[in-house]
Amino acid sequence: MRLTLRPLALSLALVALTALASAAPARADDIRVFSSVAMHAVVEDLAARFQRDTGHRVIATFGVAATLKGRIESGESFDLAILTPAQLDDLIKQSKAAGPRMVIARSAMGLMVKAGAPKLDVSSVDAFKRTILAAKSLAYVPGSASGVAFLATAKQLGILQAVESKTQASTVADDVIANVTSGRAEVGIMPVSEILPAKGASLGGLFPAEVQTYIVMAGAVSPKAPKAAQDFLAFLTARSSDAVITAKGMERVPQ
Repeated sequence: MRLTLRPLALSLALVALTALASAAPARADDIRVFSSVAMHAVVEDLAARFQRDTGHRVIATFGVAATLKGRIESGESFDLAILTPAQLDDLIKQSKAAGPRMVIARSAMGLMVKAGAPKLDVSSVDAFKRTILAAKSLAYVPGSASGVAFLATAKQLGILQAVESKTQASTVADDVIANVTSGRAEVGIMPVSEILPAKGASLGGLFPAEVQTYIVMAGAVSPKAPKAAQDFLAFLTARSSDAVITAKGMERVPQ
């Protein structure tokens, strides 16, 4: 009897091991993401969901898009870059990123005030101009996409010199938030997606439609990125992520 059961037991053990092997999850990857701070809240939220669903780990670095682009150009390793479309196009042209890029979302420009401060009058272009001129001090990041857009608007409105004369130096988004919440700057200029999550600050108003500029964010993977990086980019652009995009102060780009 013992001799008869031994081959059967071995067969059953092999079947069990095969079943366990087939049920084991695929290898989890680390996905190194370089993202503009404009997408911070979105990436943080969706990365947690993606990690839970797939087992892959998202390791995100946030910063000014132009600075991150420079780090990629200098050879720093990444798997997914979330920057402006123009910046990604240039990286693809240099073979630093792999095309095609995918547009993720955009954020309108807004004015940030200290929490509890009254809303600002931005009911018209003239009202917006008066509000900017009346502010005792302003904070924004000149080298960021939003800073460049704001200065272009100020130039268009003929108030560039006045704006520059009352600017509080800020090199990153956290500086802008700190300047506003501490009272060193009366008004901060940032994408809405960066204003909404800022602690101690609130959205004072949007740029009027006539001078509104949208900060568009897109994604592209590195030439050597694991498939998981492309999967995460697809997750960011999927319709199932629309609710998070909207909740974080962004919107899909109309086709």
